[in-house]
Amino acid sequence: MADISPPARPDGARSDGTRPARRRSGGRAANTAKRSTAVSQQMPWRIPVNYDSPTEPLRPEAVEAVHNGAMRILEEIGIEFLHDESLDLFRKAGCKVDGTNVKMDREWVVEMIGRAPDQFTMTPRNPEKAIPVGGHHILFGNVSSPPNYFDLELGKKVSGTREHCANLLKLTQHFNCIHFAGGYPVEPVDIHASVRHLDVLFDKLTLTDKVVHAYSLGQERVEDVMEMVKIAGGLSEEEFQAKPRMYTNINSTSPLKHDAPMMDGLLRLARRGQAVMVTPFTLAGAMAPVTMTGAVTLSLAESLSALALVQWVAPGVPSVIGTFTSNVDMKSGAPAFGTPEYMRATQMTGQMARFYGLPMRGSGVCAANVPDGQAMWETSNSLWSAVQSRTNIVYHAAGWLEGGLIASPEKFVMDCEVIQMIQRYMEPVLWDASDESIAFEAIQEVGPNGHYFGIEHTQQRYEEAFYQPMVSDWRNYEAFEAAGSIWTAQRAHQVYRDIIDNFTPPPMDIAIKDQLADFVARRKAEGGAPTDF
Repeated sequence: MADISPPARPDGARSDGTRPARRRSGGRAANTAKRSTAVSQQMPWRIPVNYDSPTEPLRPEAVEAVHNGAMRILEEIGIEFLHDESLDLFRKAGCKVDGTNVKMDREWVVEMIGRAPDQFTMTPRNPEKAIPVGGHHILFGNVSSPPNYFDLELGKKVSGTREHCANLLKLTQHFNCIHFAGGYPVEPVDIHASVRHLDVLFDKLTLTDKVVHAYSLGQERVEDVMEMVKIAGGLSEEEFQAKPRMYTNINSTSPLKHDAPMMDGLLRLARRGQAVMVTPFTLAGAMAPVTMTGAVTLSLAESLSALALVQWVAPGVPSVIGTFTSNVDMKSGAPAFGTPEYMRATQMTGQMARFYGLPMRGSGVCAANVPDGQAMWETSNSLWSAVQSRTNIVYHAAGWLEGGLIASPEKFVMDCEVIQMIQRYMEPVLWDASDESIAFEAIQEVGPNGHYFGIEHTQQRYEEAFYQPMVSDWRNYEAFEAAGSIWTAQRAHQVYRDIIDNFTPPPMDIAIKDQLADFVARRKAEGGAPTDF
């Protein structure tokens, strides 16, 4: 149970110690005049550091009460583990196993959780894209797992394809504010499920050079992904296991269950030193109590039970506690996201993650069906709750619609605008209190009757003084109308098309790419992974 003191604030530097790169000038009109200009105005790659104090809704006695509630669930009610190996491991650890029900003492759970590191680093095939998880770092990832796709050219929801998936992977690679490539950004249902993971991971490892993920959906899929990550990085088994190169994220089956494929994948990655995340999907009023503290307490019990087992099997393996607690619309039963309840649940889980000394995973989510105003205010609420809770790794930060059933490239671009604003908000230069920033001499020079546009203090700083948008249009209505009255989603579509039309994959040695292709071909010939079909 630990907290981490904040890092020193560098004077005017970026969170990674570098100085900001110059952006192209040209004024507001240039922001949307050319698509290529909009694309070029993204911020450089950096690892954001969240210096702000977290929002903590729970008083100290309430933190203890929630912890006690989670421990009572584990001791008195137990968790169902529908996985024979996990049951055997719990027996060996001295836990009480009755059929599929496992009860565990709080002392054992706390001891196991205490073995997990509070920070770690994942290193992909491009070491320059390594990402530190934990502490005050906050990382953002692409939308993962929707079965459907929507863009403005189609104008309707359709089933995802490999081309849709590849295009969203290109956005994942292009945007510097996206730090890792999560699951399939849209499920390519035009590829048979038995070999889908092989084609998507080939695309992901060749179109991106960022940290990747393996779905825990059966032994073959997990083992195939680990092998492909090894090939892409040119790694021996010893090098692969020496430090985290990838991760998996599992969801419990709320209430109070963990299924076999996800526990199998969790243990397979943990035994080889790769990062694991456990994120219960708890909807208050449906799969969890209608009270938000009750829903958070249930979620904690589910996640801690699996993470404790992981730490018993592989002490010190990188582990992350996840939150995906929201509420349902009590009129329809539909999930709701980006709500006040979602925000408070995320903040409370952040408090508990710090109590247990674990990094935390949150999400950027919404219930909207198209990339409109509702989509953006709900996603913005979700993303800012991640900031407020000191979340370390934010899933689904760009591209999510319809409660996770739709992926959208326009929404992806619009979300990246918000993420960039959050990153800019975190830059210490905005609260620099040096003499130059306080600018007494400039204030004295202008006095009560002048303006600051032309003075030297402004001229030296204006290009980098303020955030420059990719998608937002800051012109007045007449200029907006004269330029064709292009709405936000339409501008985002233009940016998306320009990125795809001009995309260049990151470098990869041709021999490694051939080795990946050979592996995919061989595993396809062997039948890939078994399915339920």
